[in-house]
Amino acid sequence: MARKFCDLLSIFDAFIEQSPISVMMRGLMEHVFQAERLDALFETYAKVQYTQELLFSEVVNVLSLVVCGVHPSVNAAYKAKATELSVERAAFYQKLNGIEIGVSAALLRETAGELSQLIEHLGGQQAALLPGYRVRILDGNALAATEHRLKVLRSVAAAPLPGKSLVVLDPELGLAVDIFPCEDGHAQERRLFGQVLATVAPGQLWIADRNMCTLEMLTGIAGRRSTFVIREHQNLPWQALSELQLVTVMEAGEVLEQMVKIEFEGQWLHLRRIVLRLSQPTRHGDCEIVVLTNLPITVASATVVLELYRERWQVEGLFLTVTKNFECEIETLAYPRAALFSFSLALVTYNILATLKAALASVHGVATIAATVSDFYMVDELQGTYRGMMIAIPPQYWQPFRTMPLAELATLLKQLATQVNLKRFLKQPRKSKSKTPPRVRDPKHPHVSTAKLLSPG
Repeated sequence: MARKFCDLLSIFDAFIEQSPISVMMRGLMEHVFQAERLDALFETYAKVQYTQELLFSEVVNVLSLVVCGVHPSVNAAYKAKATELSVERAAFYQKLNGIEIGVSAALLRETAGELSQLIEHLGGQQAALLPGYRVRILDGNALAATEHRLKVLRSVAAAPLPGKSLVVLDPELGLAVDIFPCEDGHAQERRLFGQVLATVAPGQLWIADRNMCTLEMLTGIAGRRSTFVIREHQNLPWQALSELQLVTVMEAGEVLEQMVKIEFEGQWLHLRRIVLRLSQPTRHGDCEIVVLTNLPITVASATVVLELYRERWQVEGLFLTVTKNFECEIETLAYPRAALFSFSLALVTYNILATLKAALASVHGVATIAATVSDFYMVDELQGTYRGMMIAIPPQYWQPFRTMPLAELATLLKQLATQVNLKRFLKQPRKSKSKTPPRVRDPKHPHVSTAKLLSPG
């Protein structure tokens, strides 16, 4: 087995020496975007579309280069791959614009399942937020407005919204494990709650913001023998079973707790209502944060519940990474299905990056990678190296990555991770910002000479 690895790695020697991150990322992309698997997924989940000349795997291959920032637009990526495709540009866009949201969701869900197994082989998981529970963090994401390219949009001045979705993050693995897309950009997130509840499994812990705090959601999670830590919505009706009692005082403020009950369709559910009265208001002016949970007090104290809710920031970090480092919202894709597909593909790419970081963590330590490695610099390395690497190393040499068993792939990734110089990807430490003095505006002197201001004389 070791000789097999050596034979494979010898082909990549120059790039492993200069940019092992790029080899790891491309190898993972080859494995995840294996054509046979993607085409089988399309045949399983597509209800209306069908395959003629253009395969679903070919659409994924082209769009993934745009999402990763290797090519600046869908058209540029199509031109780069035109000789490998069997259809004209118009047919390619027709296929892309019609990809069903069920296919987009399945693409993320199924690839995340395999990457989860790979991370477990690597041993690069984060510590469990609450031992004995598999945590899921849920949050919504609305796609940014697109260009007015469609005929129905050309006479509309308002910003056209191509859709929204609910995304589920597994914080232990660092993966987006599920998505619930919706083509209606004006639809309420509550419309998707039934789909979310259908995926809830016993023994899970769901963490979410107040937008997810409805009677249906809370009782639905509890009815599936699962638990939740969800911020209270001000419109949620409940009945007090006890008075608020002071639990402790910490730096953030006073922690109080009481027992309450809620009712939905004849079902009553007893909950713990935990209140953090803040020492200082939030930037939104909130003076207290209220969290509801059905976790037993023997499992999680009031302060532990508040700490669990604070971990909700991780899913916001996911959205920030996807937005800043990948092209998850392509302005030219005005059709909702195409826009949601590109967002789902960006989440898959994020998961590949998370798996790469898990490989680094298995060698350099989970805490070290989480605290010091920058996603931005890793993606920048990939974008700068990819085109030259694909010219220097023909496609046939990447084929072993596609069918490699997970255990062997994990071993190979660990071997490559030992070659990575982490100093090239360190986060830039933030400095404390000083207050900016008020600017003096003189209408008679609209310009100044920077050199004169800098001059000590």
